[in-house]
Amino acid sequence: MFGEPKQQDETFPFQLTDAEWRERLTPEQYQVLRGHGTERAGSCALNYEKRAGTFSCAGCGQKLFRSGKKFESGTGWPSFDQPLEGAVGTSEDFKFGMHRIEVHCANCGGHLGHVFPDGPPPTGLRYCINGVAMNFEPEAS
Repeated sequence: MFGEPKQQDETFPFQLTDAEWRERLTPEQYQVLRGHGTERAGSCALNYEKRAGTFSCAGCGQKLFRSGKKFESGTGWPSFDQPLEGAVGTSEDFKFGMHRIEVHCANCGGHLGHVFPDGPPPTGLRYCINGVAMNFEPEAS
């Protein structure tokens, strides 16, 4: 269901062995971030997070998205119209007989989700991100 773990790409700055990833991440985080899995829609509390703050990669801590770029897409996953500059990378994904654009952390290569061209203005993009692949840090009051 989740696929096999992705082989670590030597081009990512943050590197860990498979054993280190397994120790660092929960089993669900490992399946999503390293195995290119997808969490069940609506299963993560971050989908409902409304506070001001920053979403970061659960694997390496790289800051990914600001809360002001999050919107309700109705899909069951946290959705954003724009990542922080240089925070994510993309690649083509042809799994399950579909052509999609995968989104990964630019620092560790962890699978985050996919980006689609059906988001709101001004970008028109919807970064559909697995909540389990992220942590949230609220802004200080």
